[in-house]
Amino acid sequence: MRIAILSRNPRLYSTSRLVEAGKARGHEVDVIDTMHCYMDITSARPSVRYKGKKLPYYDAVIPRIGASVSFYGTSVVRQFEMMGTYSVNESVAISRSRDKLRSLQLLSRKGVGMPRTGFAHHPDKIDDVIKTVGGAPVVIKLLEGTQGIGVVLAETHNAAESIIEAFMGLNASILVQEFIKEAGGSDIRCLVVGGKVVAAMKRQAAAGEFRSNLHRGGQASLVRLSPAERKTAIDAAKTMGLNCCGVDILRSNNGPVVMEVNSSPGLEGIEKATNKDVAAMIIEFIEKSAEPHKTKTRGKG
Repeated sequence: MRIAILSRNPRLYSTSRLVEAGKARGHEVDVIDTMHCYMDITSARPSVRYKGKKLPYYDAVIPRIGASVSFYGTSVVRQFEMMGTYSVNESVAISRSRDKLRSLQLLSRKGVGMPRTGFAHHPDKIDDVIKTVGGAPVVIKLLEGTQGIGVVLAETHNAAESIIEAFMGLNASILVQEFIKEAGGSDIRCLVVGGKVVAAMKRQAAAGEFRSNLHRGGQASLVRLSPAERKTAIDAAKTMGLNCCGVDILRSNNGPVVMEVNSSPGLEGIEKATNKDVAAMIIEFIEKSAEPHKTKTRGKG
């Protein structure tokens, strides 16, 4: 098969591992910088051009699109879909998961466990937004934050009001969520491929930090999932319509709750923590699933 990986940097761990896994299984693999693609949008003969040339037909594409380039990146994925190329994650599903508010609304509609969440842009009564999610402490998030950036823990009601007012002064939309204290600064990253959890790790926040992101000094370790946690991760991926994703779960007193569904999960932390060849699992999924013009909008909303 001929496979394209849409990535800004071929030296990134996840990208290089996917290239390695694809070539090891006998496929031709190209890394294409998403932001340097440009599209010829014509009736019946759409194409993608790159560095002055029309790209050849690919059997499959693996989108590795960062949050900061979601709009253009999903446009490129959509163009490949129009050409009949199979995409591991479809453009609509990527857009759906990248919108924090939209994804939480969809998870809520499907009954997937999640923290109590309020959404506001310029509320007339800030204290009511805080009370709606159960009162302080609360976690306040910018709608466009990634890797723990724009996520603040407000331990008191007054602190929460001050932070929300500050974000409002920046004309920012925010999410206010209940703080799951019993999680103890840890979360679980489940890697879902083809409707199955193929690997899972526990991420523990560094001392004095409540965000467990590995980019922020969190430590990863192997974890055993409960049946409820496994089902929650699979249901979340299905709701988003993603074939390959990372589902971040907290262990709460009311069962597992989903914090985020990531359409381009990093492979380094989870491969090293679990000693599993996740990249090869993704390539194997492509081998079983890729067919011309197989693209369809999975899920709803």
